[in-house]
Amino acid sequence: MHFVLQLIFSGVCVGAVYALIAMGLSLTFWTTRTLNFGQGSLLMTASVATVALLGAGMPIAFAVLLGVLLAGGLMIVAERIAIRPLLKAGDSMGWVVSTLGLGIFLQGFVSTVFGSQAIAFPSLVFDSLDFVDLAGVQVSSQYLAVLGLSLTLMVAMELFLRRSAWGRAVRAVSHDADAAALAGIPVRRVIVLSFVASGVLAGIAGVMVAQITGTVDPGFGFNLMVLGFVAAVFGGMGNTAGALVGGVSLGVIEKLVGGYVSTAAEHGMAFAILMVILAIRPQGLFGRKEFTKV
Repeated sequence: MHFVLQLIFSGVCVGAVYALIAMGLSLTFWTTRTLNFGQGSLLMTASVATVALLGAGMPIAFAVLLGVLLAGGLMIVAERIAIRPLLKAGDSMGWVVSTLGLGIFLQGFVSTVFGSQAIAFPSLVFDSLDFVDLAGVQVSSQYLAVLGLSLTLMVAMELFLRRSAWGRAVRAVSHDADAAALAGIPVRRVIVLSFVASGVLAGIAGVMVAQITGTVDPGFGFNLMVLGFVAAVFGGMGNTAGALVGGVSLGVIEKLVGGYVSTAAEHGMAFAILMVILAIRPQGLFGRKEFTKV
């Protein structure tokens, strides 16, 4: 019984990170109806930058902050050179290829500078041997910290989107960008800020996962990006509650499969879930069908 509870708790914690990535993807989807398929490379870049800054003697808080801000800054570049020009082509889906290309470029750049081997990621707050006893179940302090931070960020972001002027502007742009512009909303600035926020969330997620795994390499973020995308589709693209439910459900299913079947089958379950959801309910659990007036 304790083994099952440990698997479920681990799944909830990892799933919360997937939900955080899914929310970052949703931010760009709301404002531009696009997804940055190079998001995984941003997770990796933030983690590698944090390791490099720590190695240079920078305090932990500043190293993590600069690594996360770097991910946010790179999202400005992604929006400017990989998405904005291609959106002018109307219904073109070229941004899928261009964002993937940007992600591959970042992987190659990091491989050239730091090498292609895994880099050890140091303990930031808790060590991998730190555990807390909860009702007889040994729970990793790192997992608890990841769960608490992920949920806090998601709640804060949801409140910000619902109650702040910027959040209302994001929703207005999502509904009708042209009407929002006529109402005086700076659409371009809202889009750029949504991309920055998406990059920051990706950077935080990357640092949190690297803290758990203990290593980071150039291909570190690809699987995380895919799992975040599956969580977003599972819950309903653009829905915060859906991202949380989708991420946690995916994380728990993965850990149970890994614990009772095979760890090699964990990520395969993500693609199986994606295919089932797309076949049965393409809009996701909490999503709604969109109708276009003509």
